[in-house]
Amino acid sequence: MNLLLSLIIFFSTITLTTIKSFAVCPICIVAVGAGLGVSRYLGIDDTITGVWIGGLVIASAFWFADIIQKKKWKIPYPEALSTVSFLLLTIIPMYIKKIIGNPTNTLWGVDKIVLGIVAGLITFIISIYLDKSLRKTNHGEVYIYYQKVILPVLFLTLASFTFYLLT
Repeated sequence: MNLLLSLIIFFSTITLTTIKSFAVCPICIVAVGAGLGVSRYLGIDDTITGVWIGGLVIASAFWFADIIQKKKWKIPYPEALSTVSFLLLTIIPMYIKKIIGNPTNTLWGVDKIVLGIVAGLITFIISIYLDKSLRKTNHGEVYIYYQKVILPVLFLTLASFTFYLLT
């Protein structure tokens, strides 16, 4: 428990004191990735884990696409290319290691992790569009501090809770 508290304090301090702002916070990406490693050990359902994997994939992809754009590399459709690349880099190793593809680990006929990943991707994208829409209605300003972080985390949490109730 002390390790968990220490990690929360460490990542909170780094997140709250960062100066440069990326499309999606890289510290958040690391924090979510670290949390996913222990989810099966803790007995968390694979759909819920998949939601957060999907959020991690799309956050990483958008962050990488932002780097591509800032470097002014001439790569067409950097968001789409990054998303597909990160999805393949996530799903292929899971398939090879037989983490996904088990016919007994399905919900509605779809692998639970894959279903969760798709739900996480969609949920994260919706939260990003909601953030942009809210900013547009408020003359380019956020309504609350850390709105760009709060909305995706809130939406992913709600998606996780929905899958918790369904499974």
